[in-house]
Amino acid sequence: MVRNPPIIGVCAYEVPTSFSHWTEVSCVMVPSGYTRSLAAAGALPVVLPPVDGIAGVLDGLDGLVLTGGSDVGPDVYGAEPHPETVGVHPNRDRSELELLAGAIDRDLPVLGICRGMQLLNIVRGGTLQQHLADVVADGGLHKGPPGTFTRHAVRLTAGSLVASLLGEQAEVHSCHHQAPDRIGDGLEVTGDAADGVVEAIELPGAAFCLGVLWHPEEDAEGGGPLFRGLVKAARAREAGSGGLRISA
Repeated sequence: MVRNPPIIGVCAYEVPTSFSHWTEVSCVMVPSGYTRSLAAAGALPVVLPPVDGIAGVLDGLDGLVLTGGSDVGPDVYGAEPHPETVGVHPNRDRSELELLAGAIDRDLPVLGICRGMQLLNIVRGGTLQQHLADVVADGGLHKGPPGTFTRHAVRLTAGSLVASLLGEQAEVHSCHHQAPDRIGDGLEVTGDAADGVVEAIELPGAAFCLGVLWHPEEDAEGGGPLFRGLVKAARAREAGSGGLRISA
């Protein structure tokens, strides 16, 4: 049965939040840019909390978005923590890696954004560069002052899934200090910045499995095609046509 609109899971996080006369209340939340972008693309977004044993929910979903946020714990990819790796939430790491592995096994359309792109690399056995300022001349290209986004260009590989959606050049909203280092098994690098930082990865042969290091949910016009592509793949998968497949 084809669900209309497609139901897309959105990974959320649990953080202390203040509102009205309440302070430091533990809340499950996600910035509305993700849910608004999915709704605008024709999907019904469903927010997923970071709890163990969550993979069963995938049977009721047509796609999955892994959102940005805190640094991934280096222990999950076998590294010692860098002093600049902060704000780690092990329960979120476990939950999202479980969801991501299950989605890949089911060939469920997946869009990983920033931290979500990093998790895609990790779940395939890859690693992260924990602090870009250590390895690039200008780490500020990718992460500005707290609470802000930078803008920079990315180059996208001709013939790739991401290029089919955005073209071979894009200006993106960026806020990250980590990036893929060793690329995970079977993944292809399909986008980079001028300084060589990996900005997009894909899983060839999947219905739709794309990770981008930038934040398309913060750019309604420039980011919209990625969400529309995910929703189109979700509809195609449910209809039995195999989604937007990219060649191996």
